[in-house]
This record gives sequence, C-alpha cells and structure tokens, in this order.
Amino acid sequence: MLTRLKAKSEGKLAKQICKVVLDHFEKQYSKELGDAWDTVRKILTSPSCWQYAVLLNRFNYPFELEKDLHLKGYHTLFQGSLPNYPKSMKCYLSRTPGRIPSERHQIGNLKKYYLLNAASLLPVLALELRDGEKVLDLCAAPGGKSIALLQCACPGYLHCNEYDSLRLKWLRQTLESFIPQPLINVIKVSELDGRKMGDAQPEMFDKVLVDAPCSNDRSWLFSSDSQKASCRISQRRNLPLLQIELLRSAIKALRPGGILVYSTCTLSKAENQDVISEILNSHSNIMPMDIKGIARTCSHDFTFSPTGQECGLLVIPDKGKAWGPMYVAKLKKSWSTGKW
Repeated sequence: MLTRLKAKSEGKLAKQICKVVLDHFEKQYSKELGDAWDTVRKILTSPSCWQYAVLLNRFNYPFELEKDLHLKGYHTLFQGSLPNYPKSMKCYLSRTPGRIPSERHQIGNLKKYYLLNAASLLPVLALELRDGEKVLDLCAAPGGKSIALLQCACPGYLHCNEYDSLRLKWLRQTLESFIPQPLINVIKVSELDGRKMGDAQPEMFDKVLVDAPCSNDRSWLFSSDSQKASCRISQRRNLPLLQIELLRSAIKALRPGGILVYSTCTLSKAENQDVISEILNSHSNIMPMDIKGIARTCSHDFTFSPTGQECGLLVIPDKGKAWGPMYVAKLKKSWSTGKW
C-alpha cells in the first residue's frame, strides 16, 4: 500500500522547480551553509526523498494503525530519549520516503492521525506545555502545532490566532477534526493582526509560540508562477521586520517568567538567528534559554546545522533524515522591565 501511495505522492509532487527561487537560494545558502547546501538542495528539490511523520491523535487513538506502523518499520520520535517528553504524544516516523493517505474531514468524526514534517514538533516540545497553563499560538494556521500542543497537555486556555482569513478557515477545520468538544470550549480562535496581540492581551499567557510567516523554502522552490516568485523574493527582505514586530507583540502578551518559542521553516539566517539577536539586543527583559540538549538527544532522527546560538537550533534536510528546514529558538521573559 505504501509503495502505491508513494508513487501517487511522487506524481502529485512532480512540479516544476522554480529556477528564479533556486538561483536565489543557491547564492544565499551556499554561503550560509557551506558544503552542507549541496545535500540540502538535493533533498529540497527531490520530493521523492521527502518523509512524512504520523502524529497519532490521543482523542481518537488509532490502535490498529499503530500496530501497522510497527510492522512497516516505523519508530517513535525520540524513543524516550528526550527529558520531559510528554508520554501522551505519540509520533511515528520511517527512515524511508513515503506517506500514508490523509484522512478526510468529516463533521462529527475525529481524525486519528496528522501527517507532518517531524521537525515541526521541535518548537512544540521546546515550549514544554503543562496542564492548566495559558498558551498563545500567535500564527496558528494551518493548525498542526496547535494540535500537537494538545497532544502534550491540557492547557487551561489555548488562544489560536491567524490573521489571514483563508488560512483561518483551514485552522478552524483542523481543530474541529482533531479536538473533542469539551476541549474546544477552552480554545479561542481569533483573526487579529499578531502585531497587535500584545497590546490587546498584555501579560496574559504563560507560554507563547510564534511560528512566524517566513520564506517557506520547500514550497517556494515549487512556485508555478515565476513572476509571483520574483515578487516574493523582492518582498523577502521585509520579512525580518514583520517577524521582529510579531515577537515584540508576543513578549508583551507573555507574563513575566513565561516562555516564548520562535520558529520558521526557512534556512535563512536573516529570518532566524538575526531576528533573535535583534530581540535579545533590544529587550533587556528577554533571556536566551539553552536548548542544545535537544540537538544532542535528537541527532539520530535529525541533522542540525550550527547556529552560533545556545538558544537556537536549525534542522536541515539530510539523506534518510529529510526533515526541515526548521529553526527553533527559546526565550524567557524576566521580571525586569525591557527597552523597546
């Protein structure tokens, strides 16, 4: 079955690589990643090499599927090696490319699993959500990380925000597909400009996730419209400013002592390390948190590129570990006042 699905998946993903984007990435990433870029480029431009993790839904647990995944050679992410890994979260991955079919959305029926890039769970795990905490997912669509957060713990309040109206519909549908009604009642979905959230709800949250709009390297490489791709590239330089503004808003929304996690799905240093450096340099009340331990315990499943930051990790796609790109940074808000 997986072989048939793989062939179908390859056909579906056999889009034309956008030369404008590839040339742009080539110039930037060959400098930033050095020799590693050759392998990263090969994986990113070869959808047949891509892997898909299977996140099981604890609210409608698929016991039969779990047995099937074991038989097919899938293994659990981290395999118990990560401290504080929530026992309620089960994610399976295979070392070979391929994917199982996605489930259709059916009103009143909870889906049993969610397909995702395994690296996208790292920001969720870095947040270390606990039962009863108030958490904000500032840029929440399509909803995968919100779903993953709810596999980890039962928050007292989860605020999922998405400014884009089309993506907001996608977010709502994702939540309805995976979360039972009693929990839906502790979730608020809003359509606010994330840059205004801090003023709207100051010091409201224990934990904040900013999975920021970014140069989505995987999808940009397969832009079908080269003119649109050129426009995206020219607008790319504006993204770090937006990301910084979102982080400043998130800091305002975070209570003193709270945890903030920033993530992107791009390799770009300007949108990753440089954004975090700017935040640390301009906010005396924000402290970096060392997350190098995650890289040490996850090296058998992910390949990491050096970031030069103790608080930041960068997952890069590699042969047999085709996860990422995913940048994750973890910060903490102290009790002192910051400079803006």
